[in-house]
Amino acid sequence: MSRDNTQITVDEFYTRWLAASEKGEACVLIDVRTPEEYAMGRVPSAKLLPLNTLPERAAEIERDRTVYLICQGGMRSAQAIGYLANEHGHSNLINIDGGTMAWAHAGYPIRQGEHDES
Repeated sequence: MSRDNTQITVDEFYTRWLAASEKGEACVLIDVRTPEEYAMGRVPSAKLLPLNTLPERAAEIERDRTVYLICQGGMRSAQAIGYLANEHGHSNLINIDGGTMAWAHAGYPIRQGEHDES
C-alpha cells in the first residue's frame, strides 16, 4: 500500500508498467542516477535524466500525464520530485520506493548498456 500519493512500491509500479506494456504504451519513467549506474542496469523504457542535470533539463519532463521517477534506492528520485515540485510546479510525479535495487531484487526485467533500445 502506498504511503502517500507521491510514492509507490516497485510491485505497484510493476503492475502499472506491465499493464501499459501489454497495451503497447509506456509508463513515463525517469531515471535520475548517473549514466554509469544507468548503464549497469535499469528498468526497461527508463529515460536517463541525471539528478544534477535537472535544473537545465526540467522542461523535458511531461506535465500532462503521470511521470514516475526512480534512482538506486529511492532517495535521489525523492529529491528530484521535491525540486521539480518546488521549483517548476510539477504535481504529476511519483517516486518508486526502493528504486532500481528493489526492482532487481524482486526479479523484474533489467536492461543493461548505455542506451535504451525501446
